[in-house]
Amino acid sequence: MKLTRRGFFKGLLLATAAALTSCVYAFAIEPGLRLRIQRWAISPKGWTAGKLRLAIVSDIHVGEPYVGLARLERIVAQVNRLEADLVLFLGDYAAGHKFVSKPVKIADAAPILGKAKGRLGTYAILGNHDWWDDRTAQKTGGYPNLYATALEAAGIPVLSNRAIKIGGFWLAGLEDQLALLRKEKGIIGLDDLPATLEHVTDDAPIILMAHEPDIFPKVPHQVALTLSGHTHGGQVRLFGWSPIVPSRFGGRFAYGHIVEDDRNLVVSGGIGCSILPVRFGVPPEITVVDLS
Repeated sequence: MKLTRRGFFKGLLLATAAALTSCVYAFAIEPGLRLRIQRWAISPKGWTAGKLRLAIVSDIHVGEPYVGLARLERIVAQVNRLEADLVLFLGDYAAGHKFVSKPVKIADAAPILGKAKGRLGTYAILGNHDWWDDRTAQKTGGYPNLYATALEAAGIPVLSNRAIKIGGFWLAGLEDQLALLRKEKGIIGLDDLPATLEHVTDDAPIILMAHEPDIFPKVPHQVALTLSGHTHGGQVRLFGWSPIVPSRFGGRFAYGHIVEDDRNLVVSGGIGCSILPVRFGVPPEITVVDLS
């Protein structure tokens, strides 16, 4: 088939239009307007605590134009409509990119998050950006952290290398694995998995909140389910593949329900953006896990 000059320019025009449409979708519609409920039904080996619904929100990265206070209100309202037993926030409340048109302070965002209600409570952990954004905490190398302080003031307990018993299971929160930025030593974590699990005093199953999924290979079998965020599913995901994943394991723990050696991990795609304000193929989500 002979390609004519007219045909060439028509094809070029269509390709340009498709590229522009994709850019608008990736930089505006998917990150700023979409919100899906991603559901997983899991029956972990050794789970003895009956049916339990978890509503999980990760990587909010508050800040206009994508996640302002009005959108945060809508997200929390959607969480409450799910009637979950536990509402869990997995860290990274701080903005994660430099394209914020209007900053949102955690002191203003936390009271909205505090409206999220689970039948058995609402709990949180911190993420790397929550440490990186707190200059005082970076200097002192630990708590107090302004994000944890704001969440606690809003009635949301922050679990830092700690586990608590709730009914017939334990809820554990691991401190962040990439918390402190040090020129000489690189990035230092404040996580302590053995110390976290020392709080567990019986054989009841454990749900572990860990912002980065990279800890998963070290998680013992008594942990029925590990919940993580951080990766945003790679932010760009094509046919189940993410070209760039912020993990030393590459795409191994990029997104979704992962089972290894009878151990379960769920990685949420999260809400906001990091580095660049773009999402394509992995829209913002509230993650729901139904355990049985």
